[in-house]
Amino acid sequence: MSARATGRGRVRATDFSFGGSAAVVTSMALIVGLDAASATRATVVSGLLIVALADNLTDSLSIHLYQEAERLEERRAFRATVLNFGVRLLVSLTFVGIVLALPPTAAVVAAAAWGLGLLVALTAVLARGRGVPVAPEVAKHVAAAVLAAALSRFIGVLIQRGVG
Repeated sequence: MSARATGRGRVRATDFSFGGSAAVVTSMALIVGLDAASATRATVVSGLLIVALADNLTDSLSIHLYQEAERLEERRAFRATVLNFGVRLLVSLTFVGIVLALPPTAAVVAAAAWGLGLLVALTAVLARGRGVPVAPEVAKHVAAAVLAAALSRFIGVLIQRGVG
Protein backbone atom coordinates (compact mmCIF):
# COMPACT_ATOMS: atom_id res chain seq x y z
CA MET A 1 0.00 0.00 0.00
CA SER A 2 1.26 3.48 -0.78
CA ALA A 3 1.82 6.19 1.83
CA ARG A 4 -1.09 8.09 0.30
CA ALA A 5 -3.45 5.14 0.58
CA THR A 6 -2.60 4.45 4.22
CA GLY A 7 -2.50 8.08 5.25
CA ARG A 8 1.15 7.76 6.28
CA GLY A 9 3.58 10.46 5.31
CA ARG A 10 0.92 13.13 4.99
CA VAL A 11 0.12 15.86 7.47
CA ARG A 12 -3.61 16.19 7.82
CA ALA A 13 -5.57 19.02 9.43
CA THR A 14 -6.93 16.54 11.95
CA ASP A 15 -3.36 15.93 13.17
CA PHE A 16 -3.05 19.49 14.47
CA SER A 17 -6.58 20.90 14.65
CA PHE A 18 -7.03 20.20 18.37
CA GLY A 19 -3.67 21.70 19.32
CA GLY A 20 -4.07 24.72 17.07
CA SER A 21 -7.56 25.60 18.22
CA ALA A 22 -6.73 24.97 21.90
CA ALA A 23 -3.66 27.21 21.71
CA VAL A 24 -5.62 29.99 20.02
CA VAL A 25 -8.57 30.02 22.40
CA THR A 26 -6.50 29.48 25.55
CA SER A 27 -3.98 32.18 24.64
CA MET A 28 -6.65 34.73 23.72
CA ALA A 29 -8.65 34.05 26.88
CA LEU A 30 -5.54 34.22 29.06
CA ILE A 31 -4.44 37.55 27.61
CA VAL A 32 -7.92 39.06 27.90
CA GLY A 33 -8.50 37.79 31.44
CA LEU A 34 -5.11 38.79 32.80
CA ASP A 35 -5.41 42.21 31.18
CA ALA A 36 -8.73 42.73 32.99
CA ALA A 37 -7.01 41.73 36.24
CA SER A 38 -4.30 44.36 35.54
CA ALA A 39 -1.56 41.75 35.33
CA THR A 40 1.93 42.87 34.39
CA ARG A 41 3.45 42.00 31.04
CA ALA A 42 5.78 39.54 32.80
CA THR A 43 2.78 37.80 34.40
CA VAL A 44 0.98 37.50 31.07
CA VAL A 45 4.07 36.14 29.30
CA SER A 46 4.73 33.73 32.17
CA GLY A 47 1.13 32.51 32.04
CA LEU A 48 1.30 32.01 28.27
CA LEU A 49 4.57 30.07 28.51
CA ILE A 50 3.37 27.90 31.39
CA VAL A 51 0.21 27.02 29.48
CA ALA A 52 2.21 26.53 26.25
CA LEU A 53 4.39 23.95 27.98
CA ALA A 54 2.55 22.34 30.89
CA ASP A 55 -1.00 22.32 29.51
CA ASN A 56 0.31 21.46 26.07
CA LEU A 57 2.22 18.44 27.38
CA THR A 58 -0.80 17.12 29.28
CA ASP A 59 -3.13 17.62 26.30
CA SER A 60 -0.65 15.97 23.95
CA LEU A 61 -0.31 13.02 26.31
CA SER A 62 -4.09 12.74 26.59
CA ILE A 63 -4.45 12.75 22.81
CA HIS A 64 -1.73 10.11 22.50
CA LEU A 65 -3.38 7.87 25.08
CA TYR A 66 -6.72 8.24 23.31
CA GLN A 67 -5.13 7.33 19.99
CA GLU A 68 -3.53 4.27 21.55
CA ALA A 69 -6.88 3.26 23.04
CA GLU A 70 -8.41 3.60 19.56
CA ARG A 71 -5.60 1.38 18.25
CA LEU A 72 -4.31 3.97 15.83
CA GLU A 73 -1.14 2.82 14.08
CA GLU A 74 1.75 3.56 16.48
CA ARG A 75 3.85 5.72 14.16
CA ARG A 76 0.86 7.78 13.07
CA ALA A 77 -0.23 8.29 16.70
CA PHE A 78 3.27 9.42 17.67
CA ARG A 79 3.54 11.77 14.67
CA ALA A 80 0.14 13.31 15.43
CA THR A 81 1.11 13.77 19.08
CA VAL A 82 4.39 15.49 18.23
CA LEU A 83 2.73 17.61 15.56
CA ASN A 84 -0.03 18.62 17.99
CA PHE A 85 2.57 19.66 20.56
CA GLY A 86 4.66 21.57 18.03
CA VAL A 87 1.75 23.42 16.48
CA ARG A 88 0.36 24.38 19.86
CA LEU A 89 3.75 25.58 21.06
CA LEU A 90 4.35 27.65 17.92
CA VAL A 91 0.88 29.21 18.05
CA SER A 92 1.33 30.05 21.73
CA LEU A 93 4.69 31.67 21.01
CA THR A 94 3.06 33.99 18.45
CA PHE A 95 0.86 35.30 21.25
CA VAL A 96 3.93 35.77 23.47
CA GLY A 97 5.46 37.82 20.65
CA ILE A 98 2.36 40.00 20.44
CA VAL A 99 2.40 40.67 24.19
CA LEU A 100 6.11 41.50 24.15
CA ALA A 101 5.92 43.73 21.08
CA LEU A 102 2.87 45.86 21.86
CA PRO A 103 1.55 48.02 24.68
CA PRO A 104 -1.06 46.18 26.81
CA THR A 105 -4.25 47.56 25.23
CA ALA A 106 -2.93 47.11 21.70
CA ALA A 107 -1.71 43.59 22.59
CA VAL A 108 -5.21 42.57 23.71
CA VAL A 109 -6.75 43.84 20.48
CA ALA A 110 -4.00 42.36 18.30
CA ALA A 111 -4.16 39.00 20.12
CA ALA A 112 -7.93 38.85 19.66
CA ALA A 113 -7.67 39.71 15.96
CA TRP A 114 -4.79 37.28 15.39
CA GLY A 115 -6.50 34.50 17.32
CA LEU A 116 -9.84 34.90 15.60
CA GLY A 117 -8.10 35.04 12.22
CA LEU A 118 -6.25 31.79 12.94
CA LEU A 119 -9.42 30.14 14.22
CA VAL A 120 -11.39 31.19 11.13
CA ALA A 121 -8.65 29.87 8.83
CA LEU A 122 -8.39 26.54 10.66
CA THR A 123 -12.15 26.15 10.75
CA ALA A 124 -12.43 26.90 7.03
CA VAL A 125 -9.80 24.27 6.16
CA LEU A 126 -11.51 21.64 8.31
CA ALA A 127 -15.02 22.48 7.04
CA ARG A 128 -13.92 22.28 3.41
CA GLY A 129 -12.16 18.99 4.13
CA ARG A 130 -15.37 17.59 5.61
CA GLY A 131 -17.50 19.00 2.80
CA VAL A 132 -19.70 21.10 5.09
CA PRO A 133 -20.63 24.79 4.76
CA VAL A 134 -17.86 27.00 6.13
CA ALA A 135 -19.92 29.91 7.53
CA PRO A 136 -21.92 27.96 10.15
CA GLU A 137 -18.77 26.20 11.34
CA VAL A 138 -16.90 29.50 11.62
CA ALA A 139 -19.82 31.06 13.51
CA LYS A 140 -19.88 28.21 16.06
CA HIS A 141 -16.15 28.24 16.65
CA VAL A 142 -15.84 32.02 16.85
CA ALA A 143 -18.79 32.12 19.26
CA ALA A 144 -17.07 29.58 21.52
CA ALA A 145 -13.80 31.56 21.44
CA VAL A 146 -15.58 34.84 22.16
CA LEU A 147 -17.44 33.22 25.05
CA ALA A 148 -14.16 31.90 26.51
CA ALA A 149 -12.57 35.36 26.21
CA ALA A 150 -15.62 37.09 27.69
CA LEU A 151 -15.73 34.72 30.66
CA SER A 152 -12.01 35.20 31.20
CA ARG A 153 -12.44 38.98 31.09
CA PHE A 154 -15.28 38.72 33.60
CA ILE A 155 -13.11 36.64 35.94
CA GLY A 156 -10.26 39.14 35.55
CA VAL A 157 -12.57 42.04 36.40
CA LEU A 158 -13.88 40.22 39.48
CA ILE A 159 -10.34 39.50 40.65
CA GLN A 160 -9.24 43.08 40.04
CA ARG A 161 -12.19 44.45 42.02
CA GLY A 162 -11.76 41.99 44.86
CA VAL A 163 -7.97 42.12 45.12
CA GLY A 164 -7.11 45.53 43.68
